Amino acid sequence: MDEGRSEQFTVIIRESAVVNMGVLAQFCNGSPALQIQDIQSALNALDLIFGSVAHREMVGFGRSFFTCTQSTATQHGLELWRGFSLSVRPGEGKLFLNINTAVTAMYTSGPLIPVIHNVLGVRNDQSLCGFDASQTRKLATYLHGLPLLVKHRGINSSCKVLFTGFTKNPLNKEAFDWEDPQHPGHVEKITIAEYYRRRYNLRLAHPHLPGLRGRLGVVFPIELCEVAENQRYRGVLNERQTADMVRFACQRPNENRNRIIEVLAQLRFNDNPVVRAFGLTLQLRLSEVDSRVLPAPAISYHQSLREATITPSGGAWNMRDKRVMGAGVPLDRWAVLVMANSRMVPQNSIERFVTALVHMCNTTGYNIRQPRPPIRYGNPNADLSRELSTTIDLLKLPKNEYAQLVLIVLPSTNSHMYQAIKNAAYTTHGVQTQCMQSKHVQKANLQYCANLCLKINAKLGGTNQSLPQNVMQTMLHKQPTLFLGCDVTHPAPGEGNRPSMAAVVGSVDSMGLRYAATLIQLPSRQEIVSRLQEVVVRHLKLFYKCTRMWPKRIIFYRDGVSETQFAQVREREIIEINRGCASLEHGYQPQVTFLAVLKRHNTRFFPNGRDSDRTGNCVPGTVVDTTVTLPSMTNFYLFAHAAIQGTSRPTHYYVLHDDAKFTQDEIQQLTYHLCYTYAICTRSVSLVPPVYYAHRVADPFEEAVPAPGSSHGGAGTRIIGQGLTNSIDPNQTGRILQINERLDETMYFM
Repeated sequence: MDEGRSEQFTVIIRESAVVNMGVLAQFCNGSPALQIQDIQSALNALDLIFGSVAHREMVGFGRSFFTCTQSTATQHGLELWRGFSLSVRPGEGKLFLNINTAVTAMYTSGPLIPVIHNVLGVRNDQSLCGFDASQTRKLATYLHGLPLLVKHRGINSSCKVLFTGFTKNPLNKEAFDWEDPQHPGHVEKITIAEYYRRRYNLRLAHPHLPGLRGRLGVVFPIELCEVAENQRYRGVLNERQTADMVRFACQRPNENRNRIIEVLAQLRFNDNPVVRAFGLTLQLRLSEVDSRVLPAPAISYHQSLREATITPSGGAWNMRDKRVMGAGVPLDRWAVLVMANSRMVPQNSIERFVTALVHMCNTTGYNIRQPRPPIRYGNPNADLSRELSTTIDLLKLPKNEYAQLVLIVLPSTNSHMYQAIKNAAYTTHGVQTQCMQSKHVQKANLQYCANLCLKINAKLGGTNQSLPQNVMQTMLHKQPTLFLGCDVTHPAPGEGNRPSMAAVVGSVDSMGLRYAATLIQLPSRQEIVSRLQEVVVRHLKLFYKCTRMWPKRIIFYRDGVSETQFAQVREREIIEINRGCASLEHGYQPQVTFLAVLKRHNTRFFPNGRDSDRTGNCVPGTVVDTTVTLPSMTNFYLFAHAAIQGTSRPTHYYVLHDDAKFTQDEIQQLTYHLCYTYAICTRSVSLVPPVYYAHRVADPFEEAVPAPGSSHGGAGTRIIGQGLTNSIDPNQTGRILQINERLDETMYFM
């Protein structure tokens, strides 16, 4: 019921399902007959019971609850609210209530005109003289699907409408046929501004602005609208908002822990009549679990060094006085494209930076044989593919030679320009690119140059570091092994017609250091990967091409699937892998080990003070594989990295299939050691590298796919169209997208 207006509803309650709570006890006791999806309805019921307690105190969205009492404003009409997530999780022999802190973006409530000032970045009403095309798009994106309160029938009356668009004309020009109630039968054409004056005795302060359209085409003046309270923003945050979100969400482990304890005390679950009615009780303290710490592996560099091996400490190490394990193709044909203006980045600064970069690369073991590449200033507002082409032309290459690399200096962290350049290079031009921000040019920092060197070497066929060969082969039982990583990236909320992108990367050497990638377009929000059999065949052939061996083992790390999708993955993807192997040669069936990888979960661990690192987090190598893990399968939480700030989140690995019969210790050690082989980093990473690489591959192309029917204005989208228009088809059920053949077998995605 809206204020001042009542409606009648007929409510019909039907039985949806019978929830069998008995299966929870069987599952927690390790029944092999039950899968995680078999207990999901029971878990959902428990989530509703405990969630009903939180709903009384906070605003709830699914399993997350937030309050405006802990909030901060960010730009463009949004606020950031603190809260927590709440869910019931099965463990070994018991159930756990999983609570974690959370942050979300909310619409700023109140009159819409001040909110529009904030969204458009204007100071006052005098600055609002109508909306240009850019402002209209920005507001339409902000208001899409947002419930608004409209007050025009008196101070105590309001109705709720859902924004669907703007009128074409301002309200003092948008006209319609109106029959005046005071003069029945008399129809005249009047403007909407005039209608509100005559019908409600309201003289609009902003008749020059367009009106808001609701459902059924009803139009309302902006100045009479308010943003309703407690509305969650589901759009994509811009760079500034994302930075604000990260700062706001970042809390030290002890702060996170204390907040969770406060929530437990505040909600008083055991005193709630709903919880008691279901016979539930909760131990109001954090659970203690056992953990252990795996030793860090040794890291090997070029064998010509006196100390070619180093043992990391705290998940990090220094490459000082080290040379890369293997150098890529020497760099002869390269150029520099500067997308910042010459006042911001003078040419002499560029030349100094290039000199420092060349020196660092040669010192580190990667050979740049052309120390003075041509430098060109480009136009960031022009066709970026043409800018790239013109820069390559400066090299004046013979017909059968191609540019190896373009170093691109960007004026800012503009993601659209970055993605446009990358996709043009990946598809149209077939050239490796290395992007950098202009702020790094002036400093010419040696550490920064060293980081660029690692990226360039990896892209041009080199390897930067590795695990000792004997250690790696021991972990792999001396069997040639193909590592595969897979990730699926979905469109942002509100972009349901855009396709999803799946990326599969496969190792091309016996040490799991170098990878090639395959990109697959999927129907929107499909999680199971189509064409996987074909993709596996491609990577088996690439492995043989580079090693002259067929792998006897495949270790597949699969990101992006939820626990309830494990059965689907077993039924579809593991079978596709086996079919791909069998299609190569009769009887060829390497052993397949398949692990699901979950990073987006809400389980956190807080170490005792003596067992923590300097930030208060778990030290790298910490493994939890008992008590809070699923009892019916091999699974474990692994902290492979050292958190720089905030509370670190472990990665949850589940072994869904294992022909090789790895012990739990072996698969944990192998996974942890791989996290030290990420090609462009002298730190261990939180996610096993094959999945990390797959994520890097899928992400840029997800950004590049235009929504069906969308306009393609602007330099960035024009470039994307040139590279991918012929490849993207939202109606395709599964399609492999082609990268330029010169990059197809390289680590272009680094």
